[in-house]
Amino acid sequence: MRLGFLGCGTIASAVVRGLAGKGHQITVSERSAALSSALAEAFGDVTVAGNQAVIDASDVVFLGLMADAAEAILNGLSFREDQQVVSFMAGADLEQVADWAAPAWAAAVMMPFPGIAQGGSPVMAFGDTALLGRIFEPDNTVFAVRDSSELTAYLSAQAVLSPAVRLVADAADWLGQRVSDPAQGEAFLRMLVSTSIQASGCKELIEALNTPGGYNQRLRMHMEQAGMRRSLSEGLDDLAG
Repeated sequence: MRLGFLGCGTIASAVVRGLAGKGHQITVSERSAALSSALAEAFGDVTVAGNQAVIDASDVVFLGLMADAAEAILNGLSFREDQQVVSFMAGADLEQVADWAAPAWAAAVMMPFPGIAQGGSPVMAFGDTALLGRIFEPDNTVFAVRDSSELTAYLSAQAVLSPAVRLVADAADWLGQRVSDPAQGEAFLRMLVSTSIQASGCKELIEALNTPGGYNQRLRMHMEQAGMRRSLSEGLDDLAG
């Protein structure tokens, strides 16, 4: 496919890295010049061009712009009717994107994560998720949401990643002070948590780890009694507004 990227920040750059080498023709904008130049140097199927040239060379255009600057940038550009536009902007719904990119079709809003560069990453999206599936799957998994309100809920809930990593990092620090190889201890905990969560539903895993008097049950109950679940719920409510 002929794919174009307006804006080439960290997330857009990760998306390009995940798509490079898969038979697409990819054109990225000069915005974030260091990242776009690095992509062109690393991949023979990636070229750098001005914003209008990106649009002219593409059938699917991805918008990796800041939502508050997007209207001013896009209003100065000309899209075609036969183009599809996919937005990475959480602060703009499909109706706004359709207005800014007319007469092109505002196909979808998607929220990729940096892991898309290597594959195996979730992609939250609404709109034409079939189009996104053709582009990003099976290397990644597209999770279809109903609309922008559901996307906001997903965006809030995904923030659990940072505190979860904080817990693992703190446990690794605690372990590192008590074992001869701290790096091995952290690698062990990272593998344990990631493979366990991937292999089982959360409720089932909690039940499996609920041996009366066992280490996992005792630590979980200690943290729940300290207000872990209440604090998480309050934090998520605050994020979702």
